[in-house]
Amino acid sequence: MEFKTLSNGIKMPMEGFGVFQVRDKEECKQSVLNAIRAGYRLIDTAASYTNEDAVGEAVREAVAEGICTREELFITSKMWVQDMQNYDTARKAIDSSIKMLGVEYIDLYLLHQAMKDYFSAWRAMEDAYREGKLRAVGVSNFYPFVLTNFCETVDIKPMVNQIETHPYFTQEQSLEVMNHYGVIPEAWAPLGGGRYSPWNDEMLGSIAKNHGKTIGQVILRWNVQRSVVVIPKSVHKERIEENFNIWDFVLTDEEMAKISALDMGYQGTAIKHFDPEFVRMCTNRKIHD
Repeated sequence: MEFKTLSNGIKMPMEGFGVFQVRDKEECKQSVLNAIRAGYRLIDTAASYTNEDAVGEAVREAVAEGICTREELFITSKMWVQDMQNYDTARKAIDSSIKMLGVEYIDLYLLHQAMKDYFSAWRAMEDAYREGKLRAVGVSNFYPFVLTNFCETVDIKPMVNQIETHPYFTQEQSLEVMNHYGVIPEAWAPLGGGRYSPWNDEMLGSIAKNHGKTIGQVILRWNVQRSVVVIPKSVHKERIEENFNIWDFVLTDEEMAKISALDMGYQGTAIKHFDPEFVRMCTNRKIHD
């Protein structure tokens, strides 16, 4: 496993395990346990996933079994738009996530979307960071122009920006802006979210064969060689282990370029953040009373 060092000196694993849409609590718990047993130490959840409690149960069980210590884990969660009304609602959201996870602190906490009053929400996160409730703070789905304005305005700059990026949506400008501000890029849907049939791509298949790897492993390796943290998700034990086995080979510059050439630009996105209907949906979606 390789690590990225955040701007505050904390080390973040370059590969983690995501639990988006794993709504069944027992399935989520077992998947996280399988991931930790396989060697993952970064676990990514969110308030809007409604499974923070299941993640917390898995963490406590893994620690109790002696698989790892709490300090070895890097737990990430995110504040949903509903709680970005003002400073006070954001403070409550932070405390709620800590309680749901059953931890004393969260290693990385993110603003899930650049919506509502996310500046007030960030001030609450800055204070929680100073108090030690959050070891690191960041954002998610902040496009270059939004991230630039944000970094030029806030007191503590985000340490991570979790974005959609995979061979069909390479987000090169986003990576450039993040590099300028010292923000670590993290990829959600690093395998494309099952939308682009990379498994049938002859070029990817050829590269995978050359390295004795699967296409999924090649795609994940492509992102980490761009210095992007990846958080693949699966509920299947074999796939969880397969996704983690990407640290014993290196793609050539030519292979990296071929994979990057699959880029479809904004047409390759899974979620159209510039769509007013999507924004209305997020701002009106409630995850709690």
